[in-house]
Amino acid sequence: MKTANQNIKPITTCINAEGNIEIGGCDLTELANEYGTPLYVFDEATIRSMTKSYKDAFKSYPKMKMMFASKAFMTKAICKIMQQEDFGLDLCSGGEIYTAKSAGFDMSRTLFNGNNKTYEELNMALEYGVGTISVDNFFELALLNNLAEAQNKNIRVLLRITPGIECHTHEYIQTGHLDSKFGFDLAQVDEAIELIKDEYKNLNLIGLHAHIGSQIFEKKVYYDEVGVIFGEIKRIKEKHNIFLSEINLGGGLGIKYTEKDAPISVYEIAETIINSIEEHSAKYEIEAPFVFIEPGRSIVGTSGVTLYTAGSSKQVPNGRKYQSVDGGMSDNVRPSMYQAEYTVEIANKPNEKADAKVTISGKHCESGDILAKDIMLPEIEEGDIVCFYNTGAYGYSMSSNYNRALKAAAVLVNNGKSDIIVSRQTYDELCGSDVIPDRLN
Repeated sequence: MKTANQNIKPITTCINAEGNIEIGGCDLTELANEYGTPLYVFDEATIRSMTKSYKDAFKSYPKMKMMFASKAFMTKAICKIMQQEDFGLDLCSGGEIYTAKSAGFDMSRTLFNGNNKTYEELNMALEYGVGTISVDNFFELALLNNLAEAQNKNIRVLLRITPGIECHTHEYIQTGHLDSKFGFDLAQVDEAIELIKDEYKNLNLIGLHAHIGSQIFEKKVYYDEVGVIFGEIKRIKEKHNIFLSEINLGGGLGIKYTEKDAPISVYEIAETIINSIEEHSAKYEIEAPFVFIEPGRSIVGTSGVTLYTAGSSKQVPNGRKYQSVDGGMSDNVRPSMYQAEYTVEIANKPNEKADAKVTISGKHCESGDILAKDIMLPEIEEGDIVCFYNTGAYGYSMSSNYNRALKAAAVLVNNGKSDIIVSRQTYDELCGSDVIPDRLN
C-alpha cells in the first residue's frame, strides 16, 4: 500500500480554476501575497495521513509505540498535532524540551536523545518530567546519575548503541555505523551496564536505542538492526541477568524529493520490522519487547513546500541561466550541505511548458547558495512564485540568519484555511539579543 512519503507533492495538491497550484484548499500565490515570501507551507492532511499510516501499518504488533523525531520540524502546533495523533516526541535539545513543555505536551511520552547533553539540558529534562533519556556515553551516565541523585529521582534510561549497520545514504546522515559520534560501541555495553548496576543507583536501565541513518530506501537494514538489538538483549540477559523490555529502532524512512527517488512505504518497513521481531524473539527465546520507532522526515517532509518570489536573473554568455529568488541557504541549507535535490514548479504557471533550463540561486553572498541546478521550468518572470516541494523536514529547523536574513514564516493549511504557526521574524527580533558594551559608546 502506497503512503504519502512516496509522493513528491502533498496529498491535497491540485491546480485550481485560476490555473494556480493549490495545497490544502489554499492557492499558493494567494498565500505568498498574504504572508510574504520566503514562506513555508505545511499541509495538515498530509501530516495526519502519515501518522495514521504508521499506526495502521504497525497495528498487528500491540507493543509498538510511535515517537515523532522533532528535529525534523519542531513547533508548538506540531506538538499539538502529534499529541492528537497519539505520538510521543523524540527530543534532542533544551529548546525542543522547552517547546514541548510550552505546548502542553504530555512529557511522560518524550525521549531525550543526543550525544552531548549539557548539565542545564539534563537538569531541565528532570525538572520537566521527560519520560525517558537515551544515554549516549560514559560521561553522560555519571552526570545524569548525579543530577537524579540530587533530585531524589529514579530515571528511565536507554543505552544508545552503534549497531554497526551502514545504510546507503549520505555520509553525513549515517548514524548506525561503527565510526560514529553517536552511542556506545557494542564492546562498551558491558562496562556501562556494570556501572549502572553497581554505582549509578538512580538510573533504571530499561532498554536499548539504535538509529541507522536517515533518508533510507532499504528494508533489509531494519531487519538487520532488529537482529543486532535482539542479540544484545539475549546476551545481556544471560551475562547480567537483566531483561531489557524496551527497544527504540530510530527512524530514517526516506521520502521522494525527485523522480529519481524510490522510497519504500511505511507498510513495507512495518512488515519487515514485525517479521524480524517475531523471528528473532523466537530465535533467542526472549519475550517480545515494547518497540519504539521515531520517524521525522517521513512524517512532515512531504507535507511542506517553500515559496519564493522570483527576482533578478542572469544569463552567462555561453553558460547557465541563473534565476535568483528572495531566499536561499538561510531557509534551506540542504542543497549546500548535502547536495540535496528538489522538485520545483512555478505556482502561478503549473500548466506552462517546462522548456527553459535554469539554475535557481539564493540571494546570499555565497557562490554555493544554489537551491536547484540546471532544472527545466517554464520561462520565469520577475514576481513569479517559485515552489519547492518536500521541504517540510529540516528546512525551517536548520534555517539561519545568515547575512542577517529574517527567518521565514510558516503556515498550516487545511480545508481552505491557513494559519500562521511560525511568525515571520522582525528586524527588532533579529537585533533583540545584540548588546553594545558601554565602552563602545
